[in-house]
Amino acid sequence: MPNYVSFLFQITIRQKVINFVGNGGTITETAHIFGIGKASILYRWLSRPKLSATKVKRRQRLDWKELEKDVKQNPESVISRQS
Repeated sequence: MPNYVSFLFQITIRQKVINFVGNGGTITETAHIFGIGKASILYRWLSRPKLSATKVKRRQRLDWKELEKDVKQNPESVISRQS
């Protein structure tokens, strides 16, 4: 079950940070006051049109059987170990 209180708190902090910068606070000053990295403020939060949560794309799991099949079909593509 997602922790909605934590999510709302994060949105509130993000909004306060954006408002602080919008009212003339520097990125460095804002990062120091709120204890947030400059990269989070500058590159992530200020560049987003909405403060809602972003969906994280998960990597697909490796299908070992398909990999083994591909290696058998293309043995020249395998990197050989050199002793």
